Amino acid sequence: MTEYTPKERLARALTGQPVDRMPAISVTQTGTIEQMEACGAFWPEANDDAEKMATLAEAGHTVIGFEAVRVPFDITAEAALFGCTIKEGTKEQQPSVVGHVVNNIDDIEKIKDYDISQGRIGVVCDAIKILADKYGDELPIMGSMIGPFSLAQHINGDDWFMAIFTDEAFGLALMEVTTDFCVDYAKKMVENGADTMVIIDPTASAQLIGAAFYEKFVVPYHKKVVDAMHELNVATVLHICGDTTKGLAMMESCGVDAISIDQSVDIATAVAGVEKAVIVGNLDPVNVLWNKTPELVKEESHKALDAGVGLLAPGCGIVSKTPNVNLQAMVEVAKSHKY
Repeated sequence: MTEYTPKERLARALTGQPVDRMPAISVTQTGTIEQMEACGAFWPEANDDAEKMATLAEAGHTVIGFEAVRVPFDITAEAALFGCTIKEGTKEQQPSVVGHVVNNIDDIEKIKDYDISQGRIGVVCDAIKILADKYGDELPIMGSMIGPFSLAQHINGDDWFMAIFTDEAFGLALMEVTTDFCVDYAKKMVENGADTMVIIDPTASAQLIGAAFYEKFVVPYHKKVVDAMHELNVATVLHICGDTTKGLAMMESCGVDAISIDQSVDIATAVAGVEKAVIVGNLDPVNVLWNKTPELVKEESHKALDAGVGLLAPGCGIVSKTPNVNLQAMVEVAKSHKY
């Protein structure tokens, strides 16, 4: 079989085409303290500076061995653009959203006039351009963003979950704005060189909001983003936290190429629960990748492969204190696996 470049290999793997072996990637955040120390780019500065962001993303490839580069490392830049208050992260912790800007349907008008060249959104796009200029011919350039449902929750706060049950007009109106933004942002990342798009929508869970509300408030909006990417020949990956087992078919119905599952989902069940989507995951980022030995990481990696996982990867974002050797052990197993 032909030996592919990492860029070709991942593109083929995500679209169900034959490849020579499994790509070694992480679709969730890749930054760790040991990588920061190796490359000299640290959080929180690497969240706000394009050069430092690109340098830390590059370390995932040069230090760990991931066959892709991916930015950003958190999911708060989008909310910040809309004026939400952000608690700054540290060397060990990612930033978080602590203040919200939309309370009612009238407030939605105030957030429609956004500029994706501004703030950390612009920084992420600049970092993608830096990475694409350096690696774009050979490595996959992964852009990642929060999904429209979780962005709506960031913008509206914890009231969001009650809002979709009690005020459908408000909920759908906010979803339209966040989805239009996600499409614009994703297109800008692709324009700057991204060739793979990861949608991280942690609270958009059918288990959390129920199947009927997932069908109404999530599926059509994910589909808009996925369709926009497919028009640009960009593969898409969807990650939703928690036990998504019962929602996998609905997740796939938006047309996404791959579904990233976390450690609470049984891989074999997930594989059987989809028609075409590639199942990505799902090594436990805390109880395996962070707190165990390389030998145990390899053992758990082989279990995931035996269960039929399509792409071996962490089940969620990598913990900042995760040792390089553990991530390298996962990469080694992935690279040695032939489908």
